[in-house]
Amino acid sequence: MTGTGPQAVFTATSLAQAAGLVTPVVAAAERFGVLPDVDVRPEGVVVRIPDRNFDGIPAAATGFAAAVSEAAAELQLAADPSRAQSVGIYVAQHSQADVRPFFLAALGYDPLGDTDAVDPLRTGPQLAFNPIAGDSPARGRSHFDVFVPADQAQARVDAALAAGGRLADDSRAPYWWSLASPDNHGVDIAPWPDSDE
Repeated sequence: MTGTGPQAVFTATSLAQAAGLVTPVVAAAERFGVLPDVDVRPEGVVVRIPDRNFDGIPAAATGFAAAVSEAAAELQLAADPSRAQSVGIYVAQHSQADVRPFFLAALGYDPLGDTDAVDPLRTGPQLAFNPIAGDSPARGRSHFDVFVPADQAQARVDAALAAGGRLADDSRAPYWWSLASPDNHGVDIAPWPDSDE
């Protein structure tokens, strides 16, 4: 399970080639009863099965994914797991504050569960709001969570370190690595497993 649900990225050489996958995705969605998100661009197609309400991913997702992968191969669209990712922003708030209503209004997001917020069309990053203890009022802190395929996580960590970042905490590796930019902005790189076991 990913941060926002499983996804696949298929590279394309043109918008027309990428768009050719839409009809098979719709057919597979109807056959398996899955509601995917499809992002079509000249460089490729992203197909996601979003976890819309924290109820988990439907069991039919496996069959749907196989059908989409088969159709993509027939269209000569290559799967590229190194491009799959979801980005989440964790907003750290004073323990006595609730800033979620502000972000819902400012971004036009919808509530998701008790602590998160989501773009209604799922094109922007998901937000999670977490109270912090021992904090100072009126001083918010945030960091990004970047979810990548498990076999891409170490390469992403290495690339961030090579770009001037530093390893802030690896005590939770291989579940996630906490990195900091040169000026101390936080990014957690978290691999997602192929299942939610």
